[in-house]
Amino acid sequence: MTIKHQGQQYRPRMAFLKKIEALVKEMQNPESGIKMQSQRVMITNIPHAMTGNDILQWIAQKLWIDNPEAQNLGNFVVKYGYIYPLQDPKNLILKPDNNSLYRFQTPYFWPTQQWSAEDTDYAIYLAKRNIKKKGILEEYEKENYNFLNKKINHKWDFVIMQAKEQYKTEKERKKVDRYTLNCQEKAYWLVHRCPPGTDNVLDYGLNRVTNPNEVQKKTISLIRKEIMYYQQALMRPTVKSSVSIGGIVKYSEQFFSNDAIISGCLPSNPWITDDIQFWELNAKLVDIPTKMRVERWAFNFNELIRDPKGRQSFQLFLKKEFSGENLGFWEACEDLKYGDQSKVKDKAEEIYKLFLAPGARRWINIDGKTMDITVKGLKHPHRYVLDAAQTHIYMLMKKDSYARYLKSPIYKEMLAKAIEPQGISNRSVLIFRSSIPFRRRRLQSSLSPVIVRQLEEEAKAREAATTVDITQVMSKLDRRSQLKKEIPPK
Repeated sequence: MTIKHQGQQYRPRMAFLKKIEALVKEMQNPESGIKMQSQRVMITNIPHAMTGNDILQWIAQKLWIDNPEAQNLGNFVVKYGYIYPLQDPKNLILKPDNNSLYRFQTPYFWPTQQWSAEDTDYAIYLAKRNIKKKGILEEYEKENYNFLNKKINHKWDFVIMQAKEQYKTEKERKKVDRYTLNCQEKAYWLVHRCPPGTDNVLDYGLNRVTNPNEVQKKTISLIRKEIMYYQQALMRPTVKSSVSIGGIVKYSEQFFSNDAIISGCLPSNPWITDDIQFWELNAKLVDIPTKMRVERWAFNFNELIRDPKGRQSFQLFLKKEFSGENLGFWEACEDLKYGDQSKVKDKAEEIYKLFLAPGARRWINIDGKTMDITVKGLKHPHRYVLDAAQTHIYMLMKKDSYARYLKSPIYKEMLAKAIEPQGISNRSVLIFRSSIPFRRRRLQSSLSPVIVRQLEEEAKAREAATTVDITQVMSKLDRRSQLKKEIPPK
Protein backbone atom coordinates (compact mmCIF):
# COMPACT_ATOMS: atom_id res chain seq x y z
CA MET A 1 0.00 0.00 0.00
CA THR A 2 1.47 3.32 -1.04
CA ILE A 3 0.51 6.96 -1.11
CA LYS A 4 1.56 9.84 -3.28
CA HIS A 5 3.77 12.11 -1.20
CA GLN A 6 3.13 15.78 -2.02
CA GLY A 7 1.24 14.60 -5.08
CA GLN A 8 4.35 13.22 -6.76
CA GLN A 9 6.33 10.51 -4.96
CA TYR A 10 5.05 7.14 -3.88
CA ARG A 11 6.30 6.04 -0.49
CA PRO A 12 5.66 2.83 1.48
CA ARG A 13 3.22 2.92 4.39
CA MET A 14 4.42 3.35 7.94
CA ALA A 15 3.97 0.12 9.87
CA PHE A 16 2.76 1.78 13.08
CA LEU A 17 -0.44 3.00 11.38
CA LYS A 18 -1.85 -0.51 11.78
CA LYS A 19 -1.40 -0.22 15.56
CA ILE A 20 -3.20 3.13 15.59
CA GLU A 21 -6.08 1.64 13.62
CA ALA A 22 -6.35 -1.26 16.08
CA LEU A 23 -6.62 1.27 18.93
CA VAL A 24 -9.23 3.31 17.03
CA LYS A 25 -11.31 0.16 16.46
CA GLU A 26 -11.25 -0.53 20.20
CA MET A 27 -12.41 3.04 20.80
CA GLN A 28 -15.47 2.40 18.59
CA ASN A 29 -16.45 -0.79 20.41
CA PRO A 30 -20.11 -0.32 21.47
CA GLU A 31 -19.52 -2.06 24.82
CA SER A 32 -16.01 -1.13 25.96
CA GLY A 33 -15.31 1.86 23.73
CA ILE A 34 -15.87 5.58 24.13
CA LYS A 35 -19.45 6.57 24.87
CA MET A 36 -20.87 8.62 22.01
CA GLN A 37 -24.08 10.62 21.88
CA SER A 38 -25.76 13.41 19.93
CA GLN A 39 -24.16 16.77 20.59
CA ARG A 40 -25.33 20.23 19.55
CA VAL A 41 -22.94 22.25 17.40
CA MET A 42 -24.29 25.76 16.81
CA ILE A 43 -27.84 24.94 15.67
CA THR A 44 -27.21 21.39 14.43
CA ASN A 45 -27.41 18.13 16.39
CA ILE A 46 -24.44 15.96 15.38
CA PRO A 47 -24.91 12.22 16.14
CA HIS A 48 -22.14 9.93 17.45
CA ALA A 49 -20.04 12.79 18.80
CA MET A 50 -17.70 12.72 21.80
CA THR A 51 -15.77 15.23 23.86
CA GLY A 52 -12.01 15.57 24.07
CA ASN A 53 -12.08 14.80 27.79
CA ASP A 54 -13.86 11.48 27.14
CA ILE A 55 -11.19 10.48 24.62
CA LEU A 56 -8.39 11.43 27.01
CA GLN A 57 -9.86 9.52 29.96
CA TRP A 58 -10.52 6.42 27.84
CA ILE A 59 -6.93 6.30 26.57
CA ALA A 60 -5.52 6.80 30.07
CA GLN A 61 -7.70 4.06 31.60
CA LYS A 62 -7.37 1.60 28.71
CA LEU A 63 -3.58 1.78 28.38
CA TRP A 64 -2.79 2.47 32.07
CA ILE A 65 -0.86 5.68 31.36
CA ASP A 66 -0.87 9.14 32.91
CA ASN A 67 -2.71 12.13 31.44
CA PRO A 68 0.31 13.84 29.73
CA GLU A 69 1.17 10.64 27.86
CA ALA A 70 -2.49 10.08 26.98
CA GLN A 71 -2.65 13.67 25.71
CA ASN A 72 0.35 13.07 23.42
CA LEU A 73 -1.16 9.86 22.07
CA GLY A 74 -4.52 11.59 21.51
CA ASN A 75 -2.83 14.40 19.57
CA PHE A 76 -1.01 11.74 17.55
CA VAL A 77 -4.27 10.01 16.58
CA VAL A 78 -5.94 13.32 15.65
CA LYS A 79 -2.94 14.51 13.59
CA TYR A 80 -3.10 11.38 11.44
CA GLY A 81 -6.78 12.02 10.75
CA TYR A 82 -8.38 9.07 12.56
CA ILE A 83 -10.39 11.48 14.75
CA TYR A 84 -11.43 14.89 13.46
CA PRO A 85 -12.71 17.98 15.34
CA LEU A 86 -16.18 19.37 14.67
CA GLN A 87 -15.85 22.98 15.84
CA ASP A 88 -12.34 23.86 14.64
CA PRO A 89 -11.37 21.52 11.79
CA LYS A 90 -8.21 23.53 11.02
CA ASN A 91 -6.46 22.58 14.28
CA LEU A 92 -5.77 18.85 14.39
CA ILE A 93 -5.14 18.59 18.12
CA LEU A 94 -6.99 16.96 21.01
CA LYS A 95 -8.36 19.53 23.46
CA PRO A 96 -8.93 17.88 26.88
CA ASP A 97 -12.20 19.60 27.81
CA ASN A 98 -15.93 18.92 27.69
CA ASN A 99 -16.70 21.64 25.13
CA SER A 100 -14.58 20.42 22.19
CA LEU A 101 -16.40 17.79 20.13
CA TYR A 102 -14.89 15.09 17.89
CA ARG A 103 -16.00 12.26 15.63
CA PHE A 104 -14.30 9.19 14.22
CA GLN A 105 -13.09 9.50 10.65
CA THR A 106 -14.69 7.20 8.09
CA PRO A 107 -12.32 4.29 7.25
CA TYR A 108 -12.51 5.42 3.62
CA PHE A 109 -10.37 8.44 4.60
CA TRP A 110 -7.81 6.51 6.68
CA PRO A 111 -4.17 6.94 5.54
CA THR A 112 -3.76 3.20 4.92
CA GLN A 113 -6.41 3.00 2.20
CA GLN A 114 -5.46 1.81 -1.27
CA TRP A 115 -6.42 5.02 -3.06
CA SER A 116 -3.80 7.77 -3.13
CA ALA A 117 -4.24 11.52 -2.67
CA GLU A 118 -4.15 12.49 -6.34
CA ASP A 119 -3.75 16.04 -7.63
CA THR A 120 -7.05 15.71 -9.49
CA ASP A 121 -8.96 14.88 -6.29
CA TYR A 122 -7.38 17.81 -4.49
CA ALA A 123 -8.18 20.12 -7.41
CA ILE A 124 -11.86 19.02 -7.31
CA TYR A 125 -11.97 19.66 -3.55
CA LEU A 126 -10.50 23.17 -3.96
CA ALA A 127 -12.81 23.95 -6.87
CA LYS A 128 -15.82 22.87 -4.80
CA ARG A 129 -14.69 25.07 -1.89
CA ASN A 130 -14.12 27.92 -4.31
CA ILE A 131 -17.71 27.61 -5.54
CA LYS A 132 -19.07 27.31 -2.01
CA LYS A 133 -17.03 30.21 -0.57
CA LYS A 134 -17.46 32.31 -3.75
CA GLY A 135 -13.74 32.67 -4.30
CA ILE A 136 -12.81 33.30 -0.65
CA LEU A 137 -10.10 30.72 0.04
CA GLU A 138 -7.09 30.75 2.32
CA GLU A 139 -3.79 31.95 0.89
CA TYR A 140 -2.13 28.53 0.60
CA GLU A 141 -5.35 27.10 -0.93
CA LYS A 142 -5.36 29.88 -3.54
CA GLU A 143 -1.74 29.14 -4.42
CA ASN A 144 -2.45 25.41 -4.75
CA TYR A 145 -5.59 26.14 -6.78
CA ASN A 146 -3.67 28.32 -9.27
CA PHE A 147 -0.76 25.84 -9.39
CA LEU A 148 -3.05 22.89 -10.14
CA ASN A 149 -4.91 24.97 -12.73
CA LYS A 150 -1.66 25.37 -14.65
CA LYS A 151 -0.46 21.83 -14.06
CA ILE A 152 -3.58 19.92 -15.12
CA ASN A 153 -5.04 22.54 -17.42
CA HIS A 154 -5.76 19.87 -20.04
CA LYS A 155 -8.50 18.39 -17.85
CA TRP A 156 -9.59 21.45 -15.90
CA ASP A 157 -13.05 21.34 -17.48
CA PHE A 158 -13.51 17.87 -15.99
CA VAL A 159 -12.40 19.19 -12.56
CA ILE A 160 -14.94 22.06 -12.64
CA MET A 161 -17.71 19.72 -13.81
CA GLN A 162 -17.03 17.25 -11.00
CA ALA A 163 -16.86 20.06 -8.43
CA LYS A 164 -20.25 21.43 -9.54
CA GLU A 165 -21.83 17.96 -9.45
CA GLN A 166 -20.51 17.28 -5.96
CA TYR A 167 -21.66 20.69 -4.75
CA LYS A 168 -25.13 20.08 -6.20
CA THR A 169 -25.31 16.61 -4.58
CA GLU A 170 -24.11 18.04 -1.28
CA LYS A 171 -26.88 20.64 -1.21
CA GLU A 172 -29.47 17.87 -1.48
CA ARG A 173 -28.15 16.15 1.68
CA LYS A 174 -29.36 16.82 5.18
CA LYS A 175 -27.69 19.61 7.09
CA VAL A 176 -26.14 17.17 9.57
CA ASP A 177 -24.62 14.98 6.84
CA ARG A 178 -23.40 18.02 4.96
CA TYR A 179 -21.66 19.45 8.03
CA THR A 180 -19.94 16.19 9.02
CA LEU A 181 -18.79 15.47 5.46
CA ASN A 182 -17.23 18.92 5.20
CA CYS A 183 -15.32 18.32 8.44
CA GLN A 184 -14.18 14.89 7.20
CA GLU A 185 -12.84 16.24 3.92
CA LYS A 186 -11.20 19.20 5.62
CA ALA A 187 -9.39 16.93 8.10
CA TYR A 188 -8.30 14.56 5.32
CA TRP A 189 -6.73 17.26 3.17
CA LEU A 190 -5.09 18.92 6.18
CA VAL A 191 -3.24 15.62 6.68
CA HIS A 192 -2.38 14.94 3.02
CA ARG A 193 -1.89 18.57 1.88
CA CYS A 194 -0.74 20.25 5.06
CA PRO A 195 -0.57 24.08 5.16
CA PRO A 196 2.89 25.68 4.99
CA GLY A 197 4.61 26.00 8.35
CA THR A 198 3.07 22.84 9.82
CA ASP A 199 4.65 19.42 10.24
CA ASN A 200 3.84 16.91 7.54
CA VAL A 201 3.05 13.71 9.43
CA LEU A 202 3.17 11.69 6.20
CA ASP A 203 6.77 12.63 5.42
CA TYR A 204 8.26 9.15 5.09
CA GLY A 205 11.85 10.12 4.43
CA LEU A 206 13.94 7.93 2.17
CA ASN A 207 12.31 5.47 -0.22
CA ARG A 208 12.37 1.98 1.21
CA VAL A 209 13.18 -1.15 -0.71
CA THR A 210 10.45 -3.17 0.99
CA ASN A 211 7.02 -2.32 2.32
CA PRO A 212 6.47 -3.68 5.87
CA ASN A 213 2.69 -3.79 5.38
CA GLU A 214 2.66 -5.52 2.01
CA VAL A 215 1.51 -9.14 2.01
CA GLN A 216 3.11 -10.98 -0.90
CA LYS A 217 1.85 -14.27 -2.22
CA LYS A 218 4.40 -17.07 -2.29
CA THR A 219 5.04 -17.56 -5.99
CA ILE A 220 7.69 -19.70 -7.65
CA SER A 221 9.73 -16.66 -8.70
CA LEU A 222 9.59 -15.19 -5.18
CA ILE A 223 10.75 -18.47 -3.63
CA ARG A 224 13.62 -18.68 -6.13
CA LYS A 225 14.68 -15.15 -5.19
CA GLU A 226 14.64 -16.08 -1.51
CA ILE A 227 16.74 -19.21 -2.17
CA MET A 228 19.25 -17.14 -4.14
CA TYR A 229 19.39 -14.54 -1.36
CA TYR A 230 20.05 -17.14 1.35
CA GLN A 231 22.70 -18.86 -0.78
CA GLN A 232 24.52 -15.57 -1.22
CA ALA A 233 24.17 -14.87 2.51
CA LEU A 234 25.80 -18.21 3.33
CA MET A 235 28.70 -17.45 0.99
CA ARG A 236 29.20 -14.01 2.49
CA PRO A 237 32.36 -13.79 4.64
CA THR A 238 31.70 -13.52 8.35
CA VAL A 239 33.71 -11.77 11.04
CA LYS A 240 35.16 -13.84 13.85
CA SER A 241 34.04 -13.07 17.36
CA SER A 242 37.67 -12.52 18.39
CA VAL A 243 38.01 -9.80 15.72
CA SER A 244 34.79 -8.11 16.89
CA ILE A 245 35.86 -8.23 20.54
CA GLY A 246 39.27 -6.89 19.56
CA GLY A 247 37.60 -3.97 17.82
CA ILE A 248 35.50 -3.20 20.89
CA VAL A 249 38.59 -3.35 23.13
CA LYS A 250 40.50 -1.05 20.78
CA TYR A 251 37.61 1.42 20.69
CA SER A 252 37.34 1.36 24.51
CA GLU A 253 41.06 1.95 24.96
CA GLN A 254 40.99 4.81 22.48
CA PHE A 255 38.06 6.63 24.11
CA PHE A 256 39.00 5.72 27.72
CA SER A 257 40.64 9.05 28.49
CA ASN A 258 37.72 10.98 26.95
CA ASP A 259 35.05 9.26 29.03
CA ALA A 260 33.89 11.69 31.72
CA ILE A 261 32.35 8.91 33.82
CA ILE A 262 35.43 6.67 33.90
CA SER A 263 38.26 9.20 33.75
CA GLY A 264 36.45 12.16 35.31
CA CYS A 265 36.06 15.78 34.23
CA LEU A 266 38.89 18.28 34.19
CA PRO A 267 39.23 20.65 35.96
CA SER A 268 36.14 19.50 37.96
CA ASN A 269 32.64 18.16 37.52
CA PRO A 270 30.30 21.18 37.23
CA TRP A 271 27.28 19.10 38.26
CA ILE A 272 28.58 18.51 41.79
CA THR A 273 30.67 21.66 42.27
CA ASP A 274 30.16 25.38 41.83
CA ASP A 275 32.94 25.57 39.24
CA ILE A 276 31.62 26.10 35.67
CA GLN A 277 35.06 26.21 34.08
CA PHE A 278 34.47 22.83 32.39
CA TRP A 279 31.54 24.25 30.40
CA GLU A 280 33.46 27.40 29.52
CA LEU A 281 36.47 25.46 28.23
CA ASN A 282 34.28 23.09 26.17
CA ALA A 283 31.91 25.63 24.62
CA LYS A 284 30.96 25.06 20.98
CA LEU A 285 33.09 27.84 19.45
CA VAL A 286 35.58 28.61 22.21
CA ASP A 287 38.69 30.54 21.17
CA ILE A 288 41.21 27.97 22.44
CA PRO A 289 39.88 24.40 22.92
CA THR A 290 41.22 21.84 25.36
CA LYS A 291 43.97 19.41 24.36
CA MET A 292 41.71 16.41 24.96
CA ARG A 293 39.16 17.88 22.55
CA VAL A 294 41.73 18.51 19.81
CA GLU A 295 43.23 15.04 20.22
CA ARG A 296 39.79 13.55 19.77
CA TRP A 297 39.57 15.05 16.26
CA ALA A 298 42.34 12.67 15.21
CA PHE A 299 40.36 9.57 16.23
CA ASN A 300 38.19 9.59 13.10
CA PHE A 301 36.68 12.02 10.62
CA ASN A 302 33.24 11.86 12.22
CA GLU A 303 34.61 13.19 15.53
CA LEU A 304 36.10 16.17 13.69
CA ILE A 305 33.12 17.07 11.54
CA ARG A 306 30.47 16.87 14.27
CA ASP A 307 32.43 19.24 16.54
CA PRO A 308 31.63 22.91 15.63
CA LYS A 309 35.13 24.05 16.58
CA GLY A 310 36.64 21.17 14.60
CA ARG A 311 34.57 22.10 11.54
CA GLN A 312 35.74 25.69 11.89
CA SER A 313 39.39 24.62 11.91
CA PHE A 314 38.82 22.15 9.07
CA GLN A 315 37.08 24.86 7.02
CA LEU A 316 40.12 27.13 7.42
CA PHE A 317 42.34 24.32 6.10
CA LEU A 318 40.04 23.64 3.14
CA LYS A 319 40.01 27.31 2.17
CA LYS A 320 43.78 27.25 1.91
CA GLU A 321 43.44 24.24 -0.38
CA PHE A 322 40.72 26.02 -2.42
CA SER A 323 38.11 23.37 -1.57
CA GLY A 324 36.10 25.11 1.15
CA GLU A 325 32.90 24.64 -0.88
CA ASN A 326 32.89 20.91 0.00
CA LEU A 327 32.32 21.49 3.71
CA GLY A 328 29.93 24.35 2.94
CA PHE A 329 27.82 22.00 0.80
CA TRP A 330 27.83 19.33 3.54
CA GLU A 331 26.64 21.85 6.14
CA ALA A 332 23.92 23.12 3.77
CA CYS A 333 22.68 19.54 3.29
CA GLU A 334 22.57 19.04 7.08
CA ASP A 335 20.51 22.21 7.42
CA LEU A 336 18.15 20.99 4.70
CA LYS A 337 17.79 17.59 6.36
CA TYR A 338 17.15 18.76 9.93
CA GLY A 339 15.78 22.27 9.33
CA ASP A 340 12.28 23.65 8.89
CA GLN A 341 10.08 21.39 6.74
CA SER A 342 8.16 24.32 5.22
CA LYS A 343 11.39 25.76 3.72
CA VAL A 344 12.68 22.53 2.13
CA LYS A 345 11.79 23.52 -1.42
CA ASP A 346 13.39 26.99 -1.18
CA LYS A 347 16.52 25.63 0.52
CA ALA A 348 16.94 22.87 -2.08
CA GLU A 349 16.70 25.38 -4.93
CA GLU A 350 19.18 27.69 -3.21
CA ILE A 351 21.67 24.85 -2.66
CA TYR A 352 21.36 23.80 -6.29
CA LYS A 353 22.03 27.34 -7.58
CA LEU A 354 24.96 27.84 -5.19
CA PHE A 355 26.76 24.47 -5.48
CA LEU A 356 25.41 22.28 -8.31
CA ALA A 357 24.16 24.44 -11.20
CA PRO A 358 26.48 24.95 -14.19
CA GLY A 359 28.66 28.00 -13.48
CA ALA A 360 27.64 28.08 -9.80
CA ARG A 361 29.54 30.46 -7.52
CA ARG A 362 30.72 27.60 -5.21
CA TRP A 363 30.51 24.71 -7.66
CA ILE A 364 31.41 21.27 -6.27
CA ASN A 365 32.87 18.39 -8.26
CA ILE A 366 30.75 15.21 -8.19
CA ASP A 367 30.51 12.36 -10.69
CA GLY A 368 27.92 12.32 -13.47
CA LYS A 369 25.82 9.48 -12.06
CA THR A 370 25.40 11.21 -8.70
CA MET A 371 24.59 14.47 -10.45
CA ASP A 372 21.88 12.80 -12.54
CA ILE A 373 20.28 11.27 -9.42
CA THR A 374 20.40 14.64 -7.63
CA VAL A 375 18.98 16.67 -10.51
CA LYS A 376 16.18 14.15 -11.04
CA GLY A 377 15.28 14.26 -7.34
CA LEU A 378 15.28 18.08 -7.24
CA LYS A 379 12.22 18.09 -9.50
CA HIS A 380 10.22 17.03 -6.45
CA PRO A 381 12.42 18.10 -3.50
CA HIS A 382 12.22 16.63 -0.02
CA ARG A 383 14.56 16.77 2.97
CA TYR A 384 16.67 13.77 1.86
CA VAL A 385 16.94 14.68 -1.82
CA LEU A 386 20.66 15.57 -1.62
CA ASP A 387 21.80 12.50 0.32
CA ALA A 388 23.64 10.95 -2.64
CA ALA A 389 25.67 14.09 -3.34
CA GLN A 390 26.27 14.71 0.38
CA THR A 391 27.61 11.17 0.87
CA HIS A 392 29.91 11.60 -2.14
CA ILE A 393 31.40 14.83 -0.77
CA TYR A 394 31.67 13.36 2.74
CA MET A 395 33.71 10.38 1.49
CA LEU A 396 35.84 12.72 -0.63
CA MET A 397 36.75 14.84 2.41
CA LYS A 398 37.26 11.75 4.60
CA LYS A 399 39.61 9.91 2.21
CA ASP A 400 41.49 12.88 0.76
CA SER A 401 41.40 16.09 2.83
CA TYR A 402 41.21 14.62 6.36
CA ALA A 403 44.60 12.88 6.30
CA ARG A 404 46.30 16.05 5.00
CA TYR A 405 44.57 18.15 7.65
CA LEU A 406 46.04 16.04 10.49
CA LYS A 407 49.52 16.67 9.05
CA SER A 408 48.92 20.36 8.37
CA PRO A 409 50.38 23.24 10.41
CA ILE A 410 46.83 24.36 11.26
CA TYR A 411 46.08 21.22 13.26
CA LYS A 412 49.56 21.06 14.82
CA GLU A 413 49.36 24.70 15.89
CA MET A 414 45.89 24.12 17.33
CA LEU A 415 47.20 21.11 19.26
CA ALA A 416 50.21 23.06 20.55
CA LYS A 417 48.07 25.98 21.80
CA ALA A 418 45.41 23.75 23.34
CA ILE A 419 44.68 24.13 27.04
CA GLU A 420 45.41 21.38 29.53
CA PRO A 421 43.12 21.99 32.54
CA GLN A 422 44.48 20.95 35.92
CA GLY A 423 42.40 18.83 38.29
CA ILE A 424 41.37 19.90 41.78
CA SER A 425 43.17 18.71 44.94
CA ASN A 426 42.62 15.26 46.44
CA ARG A 427 41.22 16.75 49.65
CA SER A 428 38.58 18.64 47.67
CA VAL A 429 37.74 15.48 45.74
CA LEU A 430 37.08 13.61 48.99
CA ILE A 431 34.92 16.46 50.28
CA PHE A 432 32.88 16.55 47.09
CA ARG A 433 32.48 12.78 46.97
CA SER A 434 31.35 12.65 50.60
CA SER A 435 28.78 15.38 49.89
CA ILE A 436 27.04 13.35 47.16
CA PRO A 437 23.97 11.69 48.76
CA PHE A 438 23.23 9.45 45.79
CA ARG A 439 26.71 8.16 45.00
CA ARG A 440 26.99 4.51 44.10
CA ARG A 441 27.52 2.15 47.03
CA ARG A 442 29.59 -1.00 46.92
CA LEU A 443 27.49 -4.13 46.82
CA GLN A 444 28.01 -6.75 49.57
CA SER A 445 26.96 -10.38 49.51
CA SER A 446 24.30 -11.36 52.06
CA LEU A 447 24.89 -14.00 54.81
CA SER A 448 23.70 -17.59 54.56
CA PRO A 449 20.25 -18.23 56.13
CA VAL A 450 21.80 -20.92 58.41
CA ILE A 451 24.33 -18.47 59.81
CA VAL A 452 21.62 -15.85 60.27
CA ARG A 453 19.56 -18.39 62.26
CA GLN A 454 22.49 -19.27 64.51
CA LEU A 455 23.22 -15.61 65.17
CA GLU A 456 19.60 -15.01 66.10
CA GLU A 457 19.62 -17.92 68.59
CA GLU A 458 22.87 -16.69 70.18
CA ALA A 459 21.40 -13.22 70.50
CA LYS A 460 18.28 -14.61 72.20
CA ALA A 461 20.45 -16.61 74.64
CA ARG A 462 22.50 -13.55 75.56
CA GLU A 463 19.35 -11.53 76.05
CA ALA A 464 17.87 -14.23 78.32
CA ALA A 465 21.09 -14.34 80.34
CA THR A 466 21.07 -10.61 80.91
CA THR A 467 17.44 -10.61 82.07
CA VAL A 468 17.95 -13.31 84.86
CA ASP A 469 18.07 -11.95 88.48
CA ILE A 470 21.34 -13.14 90.07
CA THR A 471 20.01 -12.72 93.68
CA GLN A 472 17.26 -15.26 93.05
CA VAL A 473 19.75 -17.75 91.68
CA MET A 474 22.04 -17.33 94.74
CA SER A 475 19.09 -17.74 97.17
CA LYS A 476 18.14 -21.03 95.52
CA LEU A 477 21.71 -22.28 95.84
CA ASP A 478 21.78 -21.33 99.56
CA ARG A 479 18.52 -23.22 100.22
CA ARG A 480 19.89 -26.36 98.57
CA SER A 481 23.07 -26.23 100.70
CA GLN A 482 21.04 -25.83 103.94
CA LEU A 483 18.82 -28.80 103.06
CA LYS A 484 21.91 -30.95 102.53
CA LYS A 485 23.22 -29.99 106.01
CA GLU A 486 19.89 -30.77 107.80
CA ILE A 487 19.46 -34.21 106.25
CA PRO A 488 22.03 -36.60 107.82
CA PRO A 489 23.70 -39.11 105.58
CA LYS A 490 22.53 -42.74 105.82
